Amino acid sequence: MPRALDPTSPFANRPVEPDTRILFQSEAVLAGLPVLYEALYWDGVGAESVIFLDADAVGRDDAALEGLLREADLVREGSDVTFSRANKGFTFVNFNFWTN
Repeated sequence: MPRALDPTSPFANRPVEPDTRILFQSEAVLAGLPVLYEALYWDGVGAESVIFLDADAVGRDDAALEGLLREADLVREGSDVTFSRANKGFTFVNFNFWTN
């Protein structure tokens, strides 16, 4: 279990599904925006996520957010990328999926 986020972090209250296991998490800055990077596992599927504050994702469509991740060389070639917006103040970008 990774260390809990500082309670003053803007990401401390992001939603996490009860059956999701967070393997790693780290706050970072991507293209000048604060983000939370996570590696996670749920229901036999692993993935990586970059979580943006909704206020920072406004005005950026899915392609623009995906582009930020690809420019940072985070997304493996051929990986699907999924998005979840307006999720209690956060925008989730999920990528690099794997299964056991």
